Amino acid sequence: MVIQTILLIAGVTCLAAALALVLWPRWVAAVPAYAGLLLMHWSYYIAVPMVTFVFWGIATAITVGLFYLSPSGEPDGNRSSNLYVGFTAMAGGMLGIMLAPRVMVLGVILGAAMGQLAYSRTPAGKWMLSPSMLFWRYFAAKCLPAIVAVSIVCIAVMGIVID
Repeated sequence: MVIQTILLIAGVTCLAAALALVLWPRWVAAVPAYAGLLLMHWSYYIAVPMVTFVFWGIATAITVGLFYLSPSGEPDGNRSSNLYVGFTAMAGGMLGIMLAPRVMVLGVILGAAMGQLAYSRTPAGKWMLSPSMLFWRYFAAKCLPAIVAVSIVCIAVMGIVID
C-alpha cells in the first residue's frame, strides 16, 4: 500500500511537471507525462491497456526527435505562443473528456490549433500567417509535442475520473 501511494504521488508529480513544461518548455513535456502515466499504472490506481502504452511511447519518441531537430524559440525570441497553445490544448482536452472520452484527443488537437491560430492574430505572431506553409511547420514543431503531452495527461485524468 505504501509503494502504491508513493508511485501515485510520483506519477501525479510527473504529470504536473509535464503540464508546466507545456506552458514553459525547457525540455520535452511528453517524457514526464509518459513517465507519470507509467507510474500511475504501476500504482494500480488506473488501468491502461498495453496498446495505449505502445502508441503513446512511439508518439513520445517522435516528439523527442522533433525537439532535437527543431530550432529553439521563435523568430522574434518570444515564447508567448506556448501559453496560447498549452492552455487551449488543456481546455480542449478537458472539454473532450466531458463530451466523450473517445473524442478527447480530437479536443486536444483542435484546442492546440485554435491556440496557434489565436496567437497568429496577435502582434507578436504576425510573422506566422494562418494559411501559409510556415503555419503548418510551426504546428508540427511546436503544437505536436504539446498535443502528445496534454493527451497523455488527459488519459491519466480519464483513468482516475472514469474508474
